[in-house]
Amino acid sequence: MLKDAVKTSYLHYERALANYEEIKDWKINEELFADKEKVKTTDAFIFRFIKLQDYMGETLFKRILESVGEYKDSMSLLDMLDSLEKLKIVENAEEWMKFRKIRNILTHEYPDNSDQITVGIIAALKSFVVIGDILKSIEKYARSKNLL
Repeated sequence: MLKDAVKTSYLHYERALANYEEIKDWKINEELFADKEKVKTTDAFIFRFIKLQDYMGETLFKRILESVGEYKDSMSLLDMLDSLEKLKIVENAEEWMKFRKIRNILTHEYPDNSDQITVGIIAALKSFVVIGDILKSIEKYARSKNLL
């Protein structure tokens, strides 16, 4: 189960990474929304960013904690993050909660709040690197414990 969760997380990560590499150096502002190709690429990144963030928070964290006997059915996301922080897999549990706020910004439609979406895209680009580092940390930890 953990192996599948890591594999699925990497699927989302690698697909988002392809878009990230393309857009990371773009000037992110309202002009972006006038270019259909850039909108497609940005939308693809946003979609995979959200999928990755959701999947890791809902599945991968649970699976790694189950694998080391630290998961309880009553655990909230913050509880899981605190446990991951204690295991030194996640550096800062609160940081992941900020990623969730970015995710919520990105789920709104562009025409109504392009300024807020622009801020969300910029934050997602910065956060994506950290999320990738967390994913790699989970994989490294799982391999070190012979869980994969």
